[in-house]
Amino acid sequence: MSSTSEPALEVSVTEVKQMQDASTDFLLLDVRNPDEYELCRIEGSMLLPMGELMDRIGEIEEHRDRTIVVHCHHGGRSMQVTQFLRQKGFSHVQNMAGGIESWSLEVDSAVPRY
Repeated sequence: MSSTSEPALEVSVTEVKQMQDASTDFLLLDVRNPDEYELCRIEGSMLLPMGELMDRIGEIEEHRDRTIVVHCHHGGRSMQVTQFLRQKGFSHVQNMAGGIESWSLEVDSAVPRY
C-alpha cells in the first residue's frame, strides 16, 4: 500500500547533491560490487552489494524510517534494490537516476567514470 508520504521512485543526482549540501538526513546506499566501489565512490556512501542484500538486509534495518537513496553504476541494479526495499516496508527509498555515471557527469567530475 502506498502512503501519501511515499517519495517519488527516483531522484536526480542534482537533487541528491542538494540533499547533501543541505545536510539532509539520509543514507546513500551503494549497491555496486566491491571492485567498482574501489574504483570510485560518492563520499559518505555505504557499500552493500546487490548480490549480498538478502543476507545483509539486517545491516540497514536501523535506517527503515530514514530516507534511503540507492545508487549503482547506471541505475538498473539500484532500481531493483529500491523496489525490493519498498516491498520489504522501507517506505522512504528512492533510486538515484543515472547512478554514479550521472553523478560524475553532472555533479562531481572528480569521481572517475568507468
